[in-house]
Parts: sequence; structure tokens; C-alpha cells
Amino acid sequence: MLSDLFVRDFRCFAEAKVELHPDVTLLVGRNAQGKTSLIEAACVLLRLQSPRTSNRVELVRFGASTCLLEAHWHGRPLRYAQSATTRRLAVDGATCSRSMDYLAASGLVVWMDHRDMSLLRGGAEHRRRFLDFAASQMFPDYLHALRGYERALRGRNYVLKRDAVISWKQADAFARVMDGFAQTLWQRRAELCAALLPEVAVAHAKLSDGAEKVTISFQSTGADERGLFEALLAVREEEGRSRSTALGPHRDDIGMSLNDLDATTFASEGQQRSFALAMKLAQAQVLEHACGSAPLMLMDDVFGELDAQRRRALLSLLPPGTQKIITTTTLDWADADHLSGRVYGVDQAVLSRIRG
Repeated sequence: MLSDLFVRDFRCFAEAKVELHPDVTLLVGRNAQGKTSLIEAACVLLRLQSPRTSNRVELVRFGASTCLLEAHWHGRPLRYAQSATTRRLAVDGATCSRSMDYLAASGLVVWMDHRDMSLLRGGAEHRRRFLDFAASQMFPDYLHALRGYERALRGRNYVLKRDAVISWKQADAFARVMDGFAQTLWQRRAELCAALLPEVAVAHAKLSDGAEKVTISFQSTGADERGLFEALLAVREEEGRSRSTALGPHRDDIGMSLNDLDATTFASEGQQRSFALAMKLAQAQVLEHACGSAPLMLMDDVFGELDAQRRRALLSLLPPGTQKIITTTTLDWADADHLSGRVYGVDQAVLSRIRG
């Protein structure tokens, strides 16, 4: 459980502290007041990545040199400090030089917001990002493999673009490195999709009253008995024309079907919203089953867009004991659903405790 959260010079916040309820904490206020930034801070502190940006410099408040995040996760103090050039991490007051050691001590997270519709409406990169965020929390070897693969891929693509005549010897050297990491990524992504499939079906059935059938499948490029290195040798002519790596985990995707049709193309907006919700609810269940503890649910203005039936279904589908931090522009739906917990108002990056 995340018992508190302190932020300084993070996004729009000069300084703020919130005492979190073990069940539900609601952050209520108009748009653009800082609600999303506060739950983003929790995600950055626990997972060392933002769901909103890959540029860490954006996290530091304008005019400040360093942002600071502090919290207690199951009683253990966590500390994250970020400047334009450096990041410093600490657990129990001791500095962590390796992010892997820090992440092993921090908590699991599921992030939900309106951009989850990109799982169905967006390109494959959105679905890969979904896989990466979940798999990096489930499997200890995943993040190392992902970072290693990405470094080798950047190197190989640079070689393919650098000279008029491609140095295939150098490109092949990078391909051999990529091959080793790719095997881990493909295995873990396949295992994750297999674990997600039944949970997605259960969640979607409850959200849609069982009226529709959904399935997901892992779709890889280059994952066969030959291995990535041999597969890349077979597409050398294509790569010579495109000057980019044609196969590998960076081209993977998730197939998403509704009633045996491609949900990214044929599903309605309402069907796609239910599918996206089911994917995130399944992620929460899979993380809880795999890791033995419920993730922290960071839910950015999700409930206001749902009818009462879907709101109740969503809450009932979360793992038991799940802690939730929810942003909203109004408490009308929460009062109607008799949702108890702690409520803070957020106005121009200033917090005020309303109840709980």
C-alpha cells in the first residue's frame, strides 16, 4: 500500500503532500488543475516511468532544477530525485545505483485513462507499450532484455542508414546481440498474452453482460525456429531498400478480436471502450496472480465517462484489496455509487482535504 505521497517541483506542483486511503482516494477538481500530475508522480516514483512522456525533463517544474518525490510503500520509504541530467534513487534511506534494485523494492502499478482507447484505435506501438509496462513488472529479466534490445536496434539502424554502401558485417554484429534479447522478449510477451486471454474474456463478459466474445493473441515478427539473426539474413534485400530493421520485437503486435472480427477495425466506439477497460482490468489480475500482491490502480478520469453498470462492474473486477487513486471532475457519480474513502480537492496545484 502507498500510504502517502510528497512532491516538490514536479510538473505544476511547487510542493504538496497527500495522505492516501488504503482503499480509495479521490482527487476532484476542474481540468488542468494538477490531478493527473499527482497520480503521474506516483507512477514515476514506483515504476520509474511516466505514462505521459518519455522526456524526464518535462517532469521538473518550470524554473526549478530538480523535482523530488517521496512516499512510503508498505512502510518502506522511497525517494526519487530528477534533474535535467541525473536521477537519484533511494530505498530505506540507502542510495540505489541500479534501477533494477529500486524496482524490486517498489510496487506494482496499473494506469488507466482515456488514452487506453489507443490500444484499439492506435498503432502497434501502443499495444507494445502495454506489453512492456506489464511484462517489466511480471518478469525480472524483461526490462534488461528490452533495454538491451533497444540499444542494439538503435545501433543496427544507424549502421543501415549511415553509409551509401551498408556495412553488413557491422549490421550482423548488432543482429546477433538483438537475437539473444529477442528470444527473452518473445517468450515473455507470449506468456503474458496467454495469461491475459482468460482474464480479458471474464472482464469483458461482465462489462458487456456477456453479449460478445473477445480474444487476444500475440503476433510476433521473426519469431521462428531460425531465430532473429537468420530471419534478418533472409530480408537483407528489403532492408537495403528501407534502410531499417525489418523484423524483430519492435514490430510485434497484439491481435484483438470481437466476435471473430478485428476489433481495431470493426468494433464500435462503445465496444472498443469496453475492450480497452477489459485489457487493463486483466492486467491488474495477471499482475496480482504472478506477483502475489495487488497493484496500485491509478485511474485518471475513467469513471465519469462510464454508465453506472460499467462503473460497478469495473470496481468489482479489481483484485481484492486493491488500492485506488482516482481523479475526477465531479463527485456526483461517486456519491451515487456510495463510494467511500478519502477526498481531496485540487485547485491550481493546491490540495485541500474535503473528507475521509
